[in-house]
Amino acid sequence: MPLSSAMLAIAAFAEQNVSAANLGTSRAPQALSRQMQLSNGTGAGKADRVYSARRTLAASANEDLDLAGVLLDAYGAAITFARVKGLVIAAAAANTNNVVVGAAATNAWTTLLGATGTLTIRPGGFAAVGTGLADVTGYAVTASTGDLLRITNGGAGSSVTYDIHIIGASA
Repeated sequence: MPLSSAMLAIAAFAEQNVSAANLGTSRAPQALSRQMQLSNGTGAGKADRVYSARRTLAASANEDLDLAGVLLDAYGAAITFARVKGLVIAAAAANTNNVVVGAAATNAWTTLLGATGTLTIRPGGFAAVGTGLADVTGYAVTASTGDLLRITNGGAGSSVTYDIHIIGASA
């Protein structure tokens, strides 16, 4: 099913205030924002697949999300990503344990974190990554040998819930 549109956006803002003697307060605002608007298709600046879900893992459990042919879209059709253009993972604030992303034991999707790298998302936290609009490659997925995104409950004793949103292309 074609995408009518896809967007990934992130913004960060901070402001430092410094009181200067007899001169009032000075401010140093600092901001960074990025937005990626993708149209339907498979080339640069395009995507044609999306996966979005809320998932729960039991205490000390992990799961390998197969990016090539096992995940289902909103209409129940199997999704095969050849390239990931955007990824957002958010851990539920009510979690006690961290959500750990990456380092599948076999067939790991390595183009984002390498074969053994992981990213720890603390309760209530999130991670987002996107490619540039001119980037045709994105984060490549290799069916059967490099397509498993491992998500792990970082501790024992309680389950974790996380939201995941993947935007990508089939070719």
